[in-house]
Amino acid sequence: MDPLLALLIGVLILVMLYFLFKPQRGLVSRLVKMKKDRSRELIEDALKHLYDCEYKGVDCSLNSISGSLYISGERSANIISMLEAMNLISNVENKITLTPEGRSYALRVIRVHRLLEKYLAEKTSVSETDWHVIAEEKEHELSREQTNKLAAQLGNPLIDPHGDPIPSESGEIPVRKGLTLNNLESGKFATIIHIEDEPKEVYAQLSALKLYPGMQIYLLENAKGRISFEADGEECVLAPVLASNITVYPIVEKEKVKESFETLSSLKQDEEAIVVGISKAMRGQQRRRLLDFGIVPGTIVRAQLKSLSGDPTGYEIRGATIALRKNQSDLIYVKRVDRKLVA
Repeated sequence: MDPLLALLIGVLILVMLYFLFKPQRGLVSRLVKMKKDRSRELIEDALKHLYDCEYKGVDCSLNSISGSLYISGERSANIISMLEAMNLISNVENKITLTPEGRSYALRVIRVHRLLEKYLAEKTSVSETDWHVIAEEKEHELSREQTNKLAAQLGNPLIDPHGDPIPSESGEIPVRKGLTLNNLESGKFATIIHIEDEPKEVYAQLSALKLYPGMQIYLLENAKGRISFEADGEECVLAPVLASNITVYPIVEKEKVKESFETLSSLKQDEEAIVVGISKAMRGQQRRRLLDFGIVPGTIVRAQLKSLSGDPTGYEIRGATIALRKNQSDLIYVKRVDRKLVA
C-alpha cells in the first residue's frame, strides 16, 4: 500500500475515534448520557404516576405504569426494579406504593411541572392546551436552585393554572377538596377549583368552553346523559364523562354575583359600554396587552369598525382604535351605557 495513503487512512481512523470517544462531547458519551437521561425521565415519570394514583386513592400496577409511560411491560418491570433498589417504592404482593423518599422525590418533580405551567400561563402567550406538554418536556431539566428561582419569580404561587396545588420546597401540599361536577346536585351553586388537563383531547374540549378555576357556576340539570350548567351568563352542556374532569366546591347562593354582564363582542357598531372585568381565562401576555391598551374596569369602549369578515372588530378606547378578535372580546365583560349619559 502507498505509504501516503496508509497515513491518510490512519489519520482518518484517529479522527473518527476522537469524535466517537471524545470525553463528554463524543458520540459514545452523548449516547450514554441520552440513555441515562431517558432512564431518569422514566423513573421520575413513574414516581409521578404512583403519586397520582396515591392522591386519587386508586391502586397502581405494572400495567398502569406501562400505559402511563407508553412503554412495554418488560421495560416497566425494569423501572420497578430500579425504583425498589433506590428505596423509592415498596412492592408487596404486586401492590406498588411510594416510600417516604419516593413521595418526596415525586413531589419535587410535580413542583417543577406545575411551576412551569404557571410560568407558561402567566408569562407567555403559549396556548393553554400546550402548557402540560411543554412542562412534561422541561420538568426533568431544572435543578432545585433553578426551581426555587422560578417560584420566587412567580411570587411563590399556591396553585397552577389548572387549579392543582403546587408543592412547597419542603414537599408540603394541601389536600384538594370538592367534588366532580357530575356529582353536584341540580339547583346548586359552585366554584370551579380544578380542571383536569389529561387526556389532552378532553382538556381541549373544556378549554374551548372557556372554563377556568375560579369560575362560578349554577347547575341547571344533572341527568343521566347530560349535565347542564350556567357559567358567565351562558348555558353549557357536557356529557358526564367530561364533567367528571371538573372539580367544583359548592357555595351558597348569596355568594354568586347577581348582576349579569355582556361580552364586548356583543356590541354592535357605534354601541358603547363600560368595561367591568376581564375573564380569568385571559392570561399571560394577551392579558397584559389588554391592560396596556387601557382595557380596565371603568373604561368606556365603543364598537367602531368591523372587518369584512366581521372578525376582528375595531374598538375605540381612550381615543385610540384597537383591533380585537372575537376570541379576545368574548373574554371582556362590559355593561352597556347610555351615550347621552356618557356625553
